[in-house]
Amino acid sequence: MLTVTNLRTAFVGPASFTVQTGGCLAISGPSGSGKTLLLRAIADLDPNDGEISWDGRSRDAMQAPAWREIVGFVPAETGWWADKVAAHFPPSPERGDSEIEALIVELGLPVLALDWDVNRLSTGERHRLGLVRALLKHPQVLMLDEPTASLDEDATAKVERLLRRRLAAGVAIVLVTHDPSQARRIATSSLTMNQGRLAASPHVAS
Repeated sequence: MLTVTNLRTAFVGPASFTVQTGGCLAISGPSGSGKTLLLRAIADLDPNDGEISWDGRSRDAMQAPAWREIVGFVPAETGWWADKVAAHFPPSPERGDSEIEALIVELGLPVLALDWDVNRLSTGERHRLGLVRALLKHPQVLMLDEPTASLDEDATAKVERLLRRRLAAGVAIVLVTHDPSQARRIATSSLTMNQGRLAASPHVAS
């Protein structure tokens, strides 16, 4: 279980909530309300105060790299630092190319996407490949900032199907979404953010 207690930054909080193992918390709210800043604070990417733990293990009791092995953050704009897509998926002794290829295909992209130039990727393709990059690290908590905002209905359904599989495997998800129907489809709890503060929301999956 992810537990967030009195989390504060200069612009967000105090925020307190829990996300059960295998649960999805959807966070909605207007642009500029602090949703992205909340995710960054949980991932310890921005200065913050408060208590955060996963399965009883405090974030403060471990080094930042160890916490980021547990918590995977996929921003709305993923970073790309090389010309080719494949350069962002370096070989790893823990996994083979088959895992990368399976995830790419599951999200509706061809395996040949690995050979593409980054500058030819659409926003939606960048979103999906950024999600693949995060999933390859097998995080126990996934924090997703509008992961389907630039996708059509079919691609959105593929992403949501993959997320449901991760939830069934015990991953906890914090999902920022502008789409109330998406929150109803996959979230087990929901909150609304306004001016850096969280409040109860009715958009919960039935």
